[in-house]
Order: sequence, then C-alpha cells, then structure tokens
Amino acid sequence: MGCRQRAAATELLRVVAVERGVTRVTVPDPARRLPGRGAWLHPDPACFVLAERRRAFGRALRVPGVPDAEEVREYLTRLENEGPGNPPGPTDEK
Repeated sequence: MGCRQRAAATELLRVVAVERGVTRVTVPDPARRLPGRGAWLHPDPACFVLAERRRAFGRALRVPGVPDAEEVREYLTRLENEGPGNPPGPTDEK
C-alpha cells in the first residue's frame, strides 16, 4: 500500500479500519482474523510513512476521510524494536 511493491501475503501486515466511538481507526491484524475489508502493508516503518503521506489508508480500506493509523505506527515500532523473530501480539481492542 505504501511502497506499492508486490510481495507474498506472508510477508505483509494486514490492517483494517474499526470504529472506536465516532471515529474510525486503522489497526494491525497480524492474525488476519478481524472482520472487514483489509489492506496490506509491508511491516516496515518506511512503507508506513509512504502510505500515510499518500493518504492511502482511507482509499485502500474504502472509508471516508483519513483514519487514524497511530495503532499501526505503534505496532510497527514495537516490531522493529523486538526484531523479526518475536513479533508483538495483537493490539488491545478498546
């Protein structure tokens, strides 16, 4: 989504938009189990920055406006800090 490069699904992170109160937020779905339309992103902060700059989350997830992607940013930061051998668990649903 960010860098527009193709990759195998196993190499990509699925993200979905969920409603939190009156807003929509983009959350990571590493288990690929959350309902709804998903979009695929390389689990790389640089790819995330490109997607955010291009406002690709709203278009890819087909939601109006620009959904908040802070949870995806935090997930990618944790993933980068913990290394590829020990991915962080799913985020808490609020």
